[in-house]
Amino acid sequence: MASQRDTANRIGSVKNIQKITSAMQMVAAARLRKAEQRIAALRPYADTISRMTSQAAAAAGHVPQLPILNEHDSVDNVGLLLVTGDRGLAGSFNSQIIRAGIRARGEIADDGQSTTFYAVGRRGDSSLTFRNLAPKNSYIGFTDKPGYADARHISEELMAAYIDGELDQVDIIYNSYVSPLTQVVTRQRILPLQHASILEGGLDADEEGHAALQAGGDEGAGDAEAAGGSRALWLYEPDPEELLKRLIPDFVEITVFRALLESAASELGARMTAMRSASDNAGEMIQNLTLEMNRQRQAAITQEILEVVGGAEGL
Repeated sequence: MASQRDTANRIGSVKNIQKITSAMQMVAAARLRKAEQRIAALRPYADTISRMTSQAAAAAGHVPQLPILNEHDSVDNVGLLLVTGDRGLAGSFNSQIIRAGIRARGEIADDGQSTTFYAVGRRGDSSLTFRNLAPKNSYIGFTDKPGYADARHISEELMAAYIDGELDQVDIIYNSYVSPLTQVVTRQRILPLQHASILEGGLDADEEGHAALQAGGDEGAGDAEAAGGSRALWLYEPDPEELLKRLIPDFVEITVFRALLESAASELGARMTAMRSASDNAGEMIQNLTLEMNRQRQAAITQEILEVVGGAEGL
């Protein structure tokens, strides 16, 4: 049984841990608000670039044959980009992404395809390496506050791998932010970008079904032109075809950037929730240890009284 001094030392240690977890909770809460503002600020831009891409494609009548739009004859190698954090102490934030990536790898292997991992964040890199699934490339040092330059760097490497034929398909797995208490693991396909997904103008077009990804570009352009009459409403300088050459890579970059922002907010929300639970658990432990120490003190006092009484009777 622990002595009274040992129990007092444990109470002091738990109190120190509680101070740390409470401070981390407050820091995460303050930074979460800024992360939410960044997501809200990105949405109008993301919607606008999607709409511009849709209108330009409808005005062009056909999407130019860019290398990034060429769908490969077969899907032999699938790239998985796992978005995790650089730090822990965030509950199941990182582990659920790793588990989702391992599950996706198993599903891809069942289809007779190979998998190439890419990791955002030190946690994803170290976890995959520990499982002998070392990622081809890792992007670390910015997960708490990602910038657009980071998303561009990642997108350029993924698009280059797709154009060179190293990857036939690219999916991104990240935590989508719902609330500080809720983060949803999301798997989204970002390559290949088919005409229909562009003409629909939505960043989440993949969620509407893989059937839309197989639609032909000319049919989609004709439908968009018939429905909206974009050709008569807009004048483009330069030509719509030249404009699409810039918009399509930007479309991929925005998709990756949005995933990074969602993941950053999810990490802060998960950390805030985890630190709140840790602080509450520390409080309960302090109460239990204090009660135990009081019982030990009472038992020691009772023992001393018994010894005094016994000595007096002996005299």
